[in-house]
Amino acid sequence: MQFGKFRLHIIRECSFKLDGGAMFGVVPKALWSRTFACDQDNRIELACNLLFIDTGKSRVLVETGMGPRWSERERQRFELKSLLDHGNVLSSLGLSNEDVDAVVLSHLHFDHAGGAVLLKEGKLVPAFPKARYYAQKGEWELAHEINARGRASYRLDDLVPLSKNSQLELVEGDCEIVEGVRVSRTGGHTGHHQVITFRSEGEKGIFFADIMPTKSHISPPWVMGYDHYPLTSCDVKAQLLPTAARENWLVVLDHEPDVPWGHVVQSQDNKFEWNPLPAATLRIDEPSGALA
Repeated sequence: MQFGKFRLHIIRECSFKLDGGAMFGVVPKALWSRTFACDQDNRIELACNLLFIDTGKSRVLVETGMGPRWSERERQRFELKSLLDHGNVLSSLGLSNEDVDAVVLSHLHFDHAGGAVLLKEGKLVPAFPKARYYAQKGEWELAHEINARGRASYRLDDLVPLSKNSQLELVEGDCEIVEGVRVSRTGGHTGHHQVITFRSEGEKGIFFADIMPTKSHISPPWVMGYDHYPLTSCDVKAQLLPTAARENWLVVLDHEPDVPWGHVVQSQDNKFEWNPLPAATLRIDEPSGALA
């Protein structure tokens, strides 16, 4: 997709399932099940959507997805289906992992940072060898000090090689990653979760990450049971969505299994609606699973 002077691509890294109740927190199943069908184990189908931004000067990958390093038992638990070759994430675009200049991680949970490293010749190495990896300093510290409630969401093996290879850039608060691409710390899902915004030639966009993982989470109170600070997640959405609607931002959703980009519309009674871009704006290139 052309976006000002930028080229944007969504790459669907995997599909997987999580418990529907956990994904919607205190929202009753009688309500969330109207928007998501669940299986016999109460799981709903999600996706990991990576955003690739080519600014013309820099190539930025937002998120890395679940990655390939999962046992068969774990794959069954999540019904995890990898949709690309992790050694050639950008092959459908005619690019290689070596062509990525920056990798931005909204936070360090395994479904966002799991593809940050690869196992090569028995050693874990960064999957994007020439890229700088960007994460919040507070998130990095949390991953290493997390309590029992949150520990299962982090895999330190996905993270340590980035630091050892001197490819990790820890930022504090809001900052510009490359010209036109910024991160803003929101908290909410984790204490140092960040969203990614991008703008070019007057066009604006936002990758909400886990502040609004799917279109079904568009109502500010509909936040995840996984959120460390659910009231903050609610407040952040309530602050960002009116601006996104008013200024017609392109909105990208990290776990939406259908069309994951579109616009937000605010009605006269201040409710928000999701207006996806036409399905024709996406192209699925088999077998890589890339959407462009």
